[in-house]
Amino acid sequence: MRIMAFNGSPRTRDWNTVSLLEHALKGAEAEGAETEMVHLYDLQFSGCISCFSCKRIGRKQTGVCAVQDDLSDVLKRVAKADALILGSPIYYGTETASMRAFIERLCFPYNSYAEDGHCDFGRTIPTAMVYTMNIPEEMIETYGYTPHFNLTKRILSTHFGPCEMLLATDTVQYRNYDTYESAKFDGNAKKARRETAFPADCARAFELGKRMAMPLAG
Repeated sequence: MRIMAFNGSPRTRDWNTVSLLEHALKGAEAEGAETEMVHLYDLQFSGCISCFSCKRIGRKQTGVCAVQDDLSDVLKRVAKADALILGSPIYYGTETASMRAFIERLCFPYNSYAEDGHCDFGRTIPTAMVYTMNIPEEMIETYGYTPHFNLTKRILSTHFGPCEMLLATDTVQYRNYDTYESAKFDGNAKKARRETAFPADCARAFELGKRMAMPLAG
């Protein structure tokens, strides 16, 4: 029984997104799951190249991307996974470039273009999206983030199974706000929020991981 998490952040390993994913995996491990973390920015890969090999009639394999790069072996492991957790900071309203490329390669081979809309993944597994963002929660609607979140949620739900979302808002960007341009932010307030609110976000991620593994524990 394996749960895979995918870190779509280019930031250092102990920063916002990866910290939440690590807590989610710890929650899954508490329920007896084996876990794996994949750091997408460590890999050399592209998004879908629209070759349509995964749609060719008479192909030898279904649900397999023909592109050969660092993502190929990862996708083979995905095919055997029991739950998927994707994590990404928000850059200009949506996931990072690497996460978007990963989602293309993850999902498109399983999209059969069937009239009944069935997916070639062939089974239902729980999924989750973990988002970190600089803006406070009350600005999500103003910035128009919700449609982007819902679109990715629908894509994962359609291809794999029910998708849960965890939003960590008003996160810290800099370790030292005096070192970078940051006039619109209160560095002290950001630091204080990380010390008080982020542990609660990590606790929510831990519980998310436990929920992802509960079908396995049952």
